[in-house]
Formats: sequence, structure tokens, C-alpha cells
Amino acid sequence: GIIHVHEEHLCLVFEAMHQNLRQALRQHGHRRGIQIDAVRTYARHLLSALRLADRCGIIHADVKPDNMVVNDTYSTLKLCDLGSAMDADEAEITPLLQSRFYRAPEVMLGLPYGTKVDVWSAACTIFELYTGKFLFSGNSNNAMLRLQQEVRGKVPARLVRKAAFAAEHFSASGDFLAADKDRVTGCDIVREVKFGADPLPGRDIKAQVFAAGGGSSRLSDAEQRKALLLADLLDKLLTIDPARRLSAAAALKHGFIATKP
Repeated sequence: GIIHVHEEHLCLVFEAMHQNLRQALRQHGHRRGIQIDAVRTYARHLLSALRLADRCGIIHADVKPDNMVVNDTYSTLKLCDLGSAMDADEAEITPLLQSRFYRAPEVMLGLPYGTKVDVWSAACTIFELYTGKFLFSGNSNNAMLRLQQEVRGKVPARLVRKAAFAAEHFSASGDFLAADKDRVTGCDIVREVKFGADPLPGRDIKAQVFAAGGGSSRLSDAEQRKALLLADLLDKLLTIDPARRLSAAAALKHGFIATKP
């Protein structure tokens, strides 16, 4: 329910749940992730919540395991903490929206954004559920963009041209400007890094998903099929161009989500 409180502020009251998803992961899947069928269930619940938010024109803006809660049987996941939520038509350009490890590329580039930023965060969370590891763990927006391009390929030039913060991360020729520190002097340095359209070898989503499962040789045929579907879903949810990224509604129709255990 919604309770009206002081000076038109609203307090959202949710049902009591057992623990947040970060706590559940530490307890049951620390560094190794959880079973793929459980990943499917949680992904379905999360994407259902984001589908509803999208229909309501709301950006959650802080989708991550800490802001999801599960019941005491671990059968139900719900999205909570709407403290950063906003109407999609009131979104303002800012490089610091969302928690950094779950931050969508369009936010860091300074592009107009919508509910697809939540889809990106959801994909990072789903990857984390299965592998027990962060997909992107940069210590700055620049480091995050570098990691994202290692895994997803180069940011399309048309997006760079429109980006408000392009000069912070890209040269005039369109190459990525990686901010780093000199190992000897400790001074800040910037160097150009050329990314191609494809991920770096071994860094693509499929390779990382299968590595988390112990490699294809350790997976049964049925498990391999599930892992392939998961990798394909993540591939479509982690498209750098938000216009080509799956919506939450479309993701719910994907084979990984729609397939029954």
C-alpha cells in the first residue's frame, strides 16, 4: 500500500521478506553461483517486475542484488528500494545514475536513456547469479566502459558522436581513451585502445557462462542447452546500443525464460 506522510512524501510499504539477494548469494552461491534453474526463476521474477515498471513509465535506476528480496523458501524474488526511481520522461543526463558495476553504457556516455538501463542492470545481476562473479567491476566510468567493450565490442561510432561525455572517453578519431596509472611513477596516463566489433578472445558472454559451469565437457547435453540459452539471453540484454537491446517484455518470451525446468 501507499501511505501519505509529511509534505506529500509517499512511503511504500512492502510485505516482509526473508533476506536480500546479495545475502542469499553469499550464503548459497558465494563465488560459484546458483543452479541454472534457480537463475531462470529469479530472472523471470525480476524481468516481470521490470516489465511492469516499463509499462508504468518508471525507471528503477538501481537494479542490483542488494535491492531484491527473496522469501524464506527462496522461491520468490521481488524488486524493492525505489529510492532512486523516476519517471522515464523526466530522466536527466548524469554519469552517476545506477550503482557503478550495474551502470548501463548509455548513462556513462551521456546519452538519453530510458527503462532499458534497468534491463542492462538486470543482465549483470543474472550473470552474477549464475557465475557468482561480477561481470563488470571497474573503479570508474572509464574503467567500466573499457571492460564493457572487452566483453561486448566497441561502442558504435554513431553513439559516440551523440554522447555528451564522449570527449572524456574517446579520441577525435573514435578510439577509446583508457585512463590508467603509470606503474613506475604512479602518474595518471591516458592511452588509446582500439577495440573491434567483437569481444576480446575468451571474454565473450558464452565463454564466461560455460567457464562458470566448468566447461562444456563437464555439462550434460541438457545443461549445455540451458547454458546456451542463458548466454544468448544475456547477449541480447547486454547490447551496448539500447535501441537494439531487448526490453523486459521481450526477454520474458526468450527461450531461456520460457523453457520449463
